[in-house]
Amino acid sequence: MSKNEVRSSQVLTTFGPGAMIDLPQGSVIVGGLEHWRFSPGPSPLIEEPRLLAKLRAKLEIPTLVLKSPPPSSDNPLAGHPGITVWRFPQWFLVQKEEGTFDWTSNRRWLVPQSQLVKGKFRDGEGNHEVVPIRFVRACEHGHVDDIDWPAYIHGFTGGCGGRLFLEERSTTGALVDVWAGCTCGEKRSLAQAAMKGSKALGFCSGARPWLGSHSHEPCTQKSRLLIRSASNAYFSQVLSVISIPDRTTPLDETIKALWEDGLKVVAANPAVLSVIRQIPKISVGLAGISDADVLSSIGRVDQGVNQHAERPVKEVEFEAFSDASEELGSDLPDGDFFARALPRPLWDAEWMSPIRRVVLVHRLREVAAQVGFTRFESLSADIHGELPDGLSLNIKPATLAREVEWLPAVENRGEGFFLLFDGEALKNWLSRPEVHSRGTMLYKGFQEWVRIHPTTTRGFPGTPYYLLHTFSHLLMTAISLDCGYPASSLRERLYALPSNGNGTDRYGLLIFTASSDAEGTLGGLVEAARRIREFVRKALDIALLCSNDPICAHHRPNIHDHAPLLGAACHGCLLVPETSCEQRNEFLDRVLVVPTVESCGAEFFPSA
Repeated sequence: MSKNEVRSSQVLTTFGPGAMIDLPQGSVIVGGLEHWRFSPGPSPLIEEPRLLAKLRAKLEIPTLVLKSPPPSSDNPLAGHPGITVWRFPQWFLVQKEEGTFDWTSNRRWLVPQSQLVKGKFRDGEGNHEVVPIRFVRACEHGHVDDIDWPAYIHGFTGGCGGRLFLEERSTTGALVDVWAGCTCGEKRSLAQAAMKGSKALGFCSGARPWLGSHSHEPCTQKSRLLIRSASNAYFSQVLSVISIPDRTTPLDETIKALWEDGLKVVAANPAVLSVIRQIPKISVGLAGISDADVLSSIGRVDQGVNQHAERPVKEVEFEAFSDASEELGSDLPDGDFFARALPRPLWDAEWMSPIRRVVLVHRLREVAAQVGFTRFESLSADIHGELPDGLSLNIKPATLAREVEWLPAVENRGEGFFLLFDGEALKNWLSRPEVHSRGTMLYKGFQEWVRIHPTTTRGFPGTPYYLLHTFSHLLMTAISLDCGYPASSLRERLYALPSNGNGTDRYGLLIFTASSDAEGTLGGLVEAARRIREFVRKALDIALLCSNDPICAHHRPNIHDHAPLLGAACHGCLLVPETSCEQRNEFLDRVLVVPTVESCGAEFFPSA
């Protein structure tokens, strides 16, 4: 990988359009989709009907398609595929310290790009290297722009015309110790720009530099100070699905192919089938098939035309995993999806009683597409895998292109295992007063978090989700420690779905590993799942005691608001790499899984 290359998966999650990156030659912002260059020939389309139906319905773009990011190529005939980036920001610090009266501080000149000559700042003493300034301004709609430094320092547009500088009065980098000033004597701390509700940076200019020049749009938001490399500078909004094979008959496929040729009319009025069958194309396609079979198939197709867009993302996946047949030795893994249930005698144990099924997922294909991005606060998919329908009070995802015709996507192939939980056992557990009391405490912590983040669209996931999420992290940790899997290579997908009519909610979790090459399908995780009872036992043992107990176990999210979305959870017991977690290490509580030193009686798993 060269110095200016990133992986395809990183383009979606970290370095997509609008993301700011530090390269060896300077700082840039990734260009919009119109500025991505592909090799000549057919576009690298990714097919995933369920994901496409969801995105087309959400964005209201019926012709939307998915494409892989353009791979780099050394072939001169490939047309130099790649992703365009623009230099950003346009203000720089001269790497020549100016002396001050205080030995603890340093002062460097602050200059715009227009004052640079061949990338360097020239004065009477020679040419000096420059580095991009790390402070910019942005808003909750994703816009980002340079700070108007003369106006910020002087309090009025244009300033006095003097030389500007940035002074750091300590080595900590704290904003209160960083001052922007002018040779006229005016100075102003950057801490003033970081204050909540501050108008120091003025109103947003609506700048969208990732879309190129002249791409401003009206915006009424106040500008906020943003550090380019901060963790809240870019949140990719991604929707992902596990590819599930379509359970249709060959006749259904024929009906779909002839749907727009006239069979759609039959769905509304079956009596006209005899007339429609006289159309030559339909007559040939349905030759030898009885009217009863045709009408039955038309009914199935008509019911499922919008099924992909209407059904929740995770509901389809949950049904495919939970309905997998028992493992058969004669079957060989094939295709994009292959799952078989492990017979209960091979994994049963006393501590496994809350689990109904263990499913080995020999093959799976995950397709993820980037829809947009946000700054300051994430608008990621909810616990059901769906992107939020409405916008928060202020936060709004920014567009990836001026006119969106396609979205970047990646497909990862891998393997894993699925655990189906006993819904009745969870229902009985939730009815216990100790669990209700613990859930109330967790909800109060969530309310405290909402108070701090008033623009959020997130909802309280519920006590069962805390349980599943916590157990998933413990299980990933146990597998990683025993099998040698890097912790960041394992991922989770949680299913906490409402009842489908029988009065019992549906719960399960998928632990999987997937990558864009063959490394995710070598069978190691499936083999580990055959020893699942050992790993569950180890996971429960890990949860009993944390190295930070009793502080960890006694944490109250509604009181200790430094972590209001966590119960008994910390880096010593539950937190995993954020690439592995679908909720960024939030909504976790050991007390719901096993007895801890807290001894509140809310544990779900029996002691054994």
